[in-house]
Amino acid sequence: MRRFLLLFSVFFCLLIRTSMGQDRIIVPDTVLINGDTLVMLGDSILIEEPQKEIFWSTGGNYNLNIQQVTLSNWAAGGASSFALNSGVSLFANYKKDKKVWDTQLNINLGFNRQNDRTFETRKTNDNFVFSSNYGRELSDKYFLSTQLDARTQLLVGYKYSRPAGSETEIRTKISDLLSPGYIQSSTGLNYRRTFEDKSSLSLIVSPFTGRFTIVLNDSLSNAGAFGVTPGENVRAEAGMSFGARVADFILMENVTWRANINLFSNYESFGNMVVNFNSDIRLKVNKYISTRIETVLIYDEEVFIKQDDGSSKQAVQFQNLINFGISLDF
Repeated sequence: MRRFLLLFSVFFCLLIRTSMGQDRIIVPDTVLINGDTLVMLGDSILIEEPQKEIFWSTGGNYNLNIQQVTLSNWAAGGASSFALNSGVSLFANYKKDKKVWDTQLNINLGFNRQNDRTFETRKTNDNFVFSSNYGRELSDKYFLSTQLDARTQLLVGYKYSRPAGSETEIRTKISDLLSPGYIQSSTGLNYRRTFEDKSSLSLIVSPFTGRFTIVLNDSLSNAGAFGVTPGENVRAEAGMSFGARVADFILMENVTWRANINLFSNYESFGNMVVNFNSDIRLKVNKYISTRIETVLIYDEEVFIKQDDGSSKQAVQFQNLINFGISLDF
């Protein structure tokens, strides 16, 4: 009976210590009953609670840049102006066993206002890019991946011009939300590597790629803008694609580089490439202030750019932004 009561007491003490929610349980001594004699074994027992596995990593960055110029009775000439550029970048990455799933969203908007214009406020930057890549591990660095890439803009885009002999500017609508919109779905082989400095490289070759050009605006659709058949809202293409992405590559101290390129070729006109290239160089001053050099290059032979003389032709679309302002990581 004494043995039973002693064992019950030890068990009851352990149960109370565990219910108190401590990370570690320290038992002063372990006892062994041998007849009526107590024999002490060891010093203590440490019981560690198992750590919870983390499969998701999430975060992002927000940046805001403002420039203002005010002139009054300024002998050197010029005009008062105000410029604003803002952007947000979000990511959510999942990794468990042999499965990986990376998702990114980038949104940028910019405006410029100048007092001496007919249309004072104009858009300078507008893009929406969403990408999601799901992969199954084949080996240490190779994955079988399926990727979805969606691109569009948020606000109406205009071409500004001044007819010969006229002092009044006119504006012509040339783009809108989902006019164009591009959706690309691909399946292929993905090479992924993460380096010791936490920078990463991803290459994906997709022989099975579907690309859809969307033009929902009726006036643009009826004009056959962005390669759709006049009157149609969607143009479907089948082809192959190649994508490459560099993330957090350290160029020098406090200077990092991110870039991605996507190439698509339609099987019907194989060899003619649609090119989308994005580059972002970040020069970090401190936790809240940074300078960003953003470059976007696009080429699509189905997109004809309206020129100042009224003609339209195929051309490389180029955008370069240098921003200095607030940058918050979260």
